Amino acid sequence: MLREFLVEHAHGDLLPWSRQTEAMARFDMACAEVEEAALEAGYLPARYQRNRHMISIPQQLKLLRSKAAVVGCGGLGGYILEELARLGVGRIAAIDPDVFEEHNLNRQLLSSVENLGRAKVEAAEERVRRINPAVRLQPIREAFSRDNGAKLFGGMDVVIDAVDSIPVRLELAEACDRLEIPLVHGAIAGWYGHITTAYPGEDSVAKIYRHFKGGKGIEQTLGNPSFTPAVVASLEAAEACKVLLGEGALLRNRKLSINLLDMEIEEVTL
Repeated sequence: MLREFLVEHAHGDLLPWSRQTEAMARFDMACAEVEEAALEAGYLPARYQRNRHMISIPQQLKLLRSKAAVVGCGGLGGYILEELARLGVGRIAAIDPDVFEEHNLNRQLLSSVENLGRAKVEAAEERVRRINPAVRLQPIREAFSRDNGAKLFGGMDVVIDAVDSIPVRLELAEACDRLEIPLVHGAIAGWYGHITTAYPGEDSVAKIYRHFKGGKGIEQTLGNPSFTPAVVASLEAAEACKVLLGEGALLRNRKLSINLLDMEIEEVTL
């Protein structure tokens, strides 16, 4: 029945949102179920039509069936969640124990005056539901630790680092290595940022912070403006997309350093 509906109402191989919602109501199906059935039948939900020259319909289906965990829903995490949802990554776990505070307003995509005092993961769930109802975001108002990594990341295809603490980043890398899950790591401070991707058995994050001796990271000194998290988060989202699709050259055993003050990008072998 649904296949017949798609044949009759699709515009070529595109399924407009109006027809997708009509199918949801007619066949009593969730948005993700209709989207999966459409992609399986070779129809592309029209929201993804600008993806089609770089992401095929089978790849779009693969993204829908993928699971990603974003650890931190602040400066980096808000942009990462937004981009994964628009990309069509089907299941996302958003992990963060915090609420929005006034100092978040200068850079965090999910923050607003109305959201002050509100849990970041709740705002993330609402935002993703409004952007792409086919994406199922699980809000987890909990801090990552060595003890709960297996619970938080079970079944995930990729973990994306958006935390703001070096010790937590190192613990996160250890957990992903132990659980054999790829980790996309990014960090920002002022005009600067860096990114790398680590697969199990690679100690890229430990190498980056091999001289760390405790204390607060440089971001505590330099702060963060509005644009640095947007740039680094976009690069992290691109790396996560490549991990999920098995496409392209990843930043494995490499670190990309970004200097927005002098507009310089440097690649360092780890």
